[in-house]
Amino acid sequence: MRLHCIDTGRVEGGGAIRPLVVLHGLFGSADNWRSHLKQWQAARRVIAVDLRNHGRSPHAEGMAYATMADDVIALMDALEIEAFDLLGHSMGGKVAMTLARQFPDRVARLVVADIAPVAYRHGHDEIFAAMRRVEAERPESRREADALMAETIDSTATRQFLATNLLRDDAGVMRWRVGLDEIAAGYDDIIAPPDGDRPYDGPALLVRGGNSHYVPDRYRGAIEEVMPKVRIETLEGAGHWLHAEQPAAFRDAVDRFLAES
Repeated sequence: MRLHCIDTGRVEGGGAIRPLVVLHGLFGSADNWRSHLKQWQAARRVIAVDLRNHGRSPHAEGMAYATMADDVIALMDALEIEAFDLLGHSMGGKVAMTLARQFPDRVARLVVADIAPVAYRHGHDEIFAAMRRVEAERPESRREADALMAETIDSTATRQFLATNLLRDDAGVMRWRVGLDEIAAGYDDIIAPPDGDRPYDGPALLVRGGNSHYVPDRYRGAIEEVMPKVRIETLEGAGHWLHAEQPAAFRDAVDRFLAES
């Protein structure tokens, strides 16, 4: 599978700086990272990836982390990128951990944003219900789609995030660009731990939101089993979407880590 990506291209005079590969979370896309790409691209090449069934990438069965990691490696091979720094948020963080464990020679430094290498409970029932409601009612505007989602999702921010996945088809109907059927069928794999049977022994940074429940202190043991050299930093006042809520602080944490020798 050839994944879609946003590739900022090589930086003149920046040949010694490794590319940074960015992986989004569930129902996200490379587009969510455009503001960060504008900042990072001045110093290095950045490749923000649409994972399978997301963004502009193809839809296909299978959401296992090993499968998604293989997709990313295939893209890197096609781009002729051998070694790179890797950043993943939420579901993308589990893809990143899997890739780093299975292809450690390709990942120079690993950044994981607000996710731990553990199994989580089912927690997206309302989102799936809202998206299915939109799918069934075939709204002709974003306002109509938002009203349908509001029947089950109270959070305006969550509805606005999901709406980034809406496209108008030739008949004027708003449709989801994500592979909703494939994601739903693979949801048990999404909430499972990342794949891989050995630790990633390279430098690793886990950035968590101080107001997020995804990476509590009790998960430290599990985190260190997967990333023995991990450093954990907390962005106080930020939630799960820490890169959107505190973009400057998030970039600063990432930049400091990637600049280390």
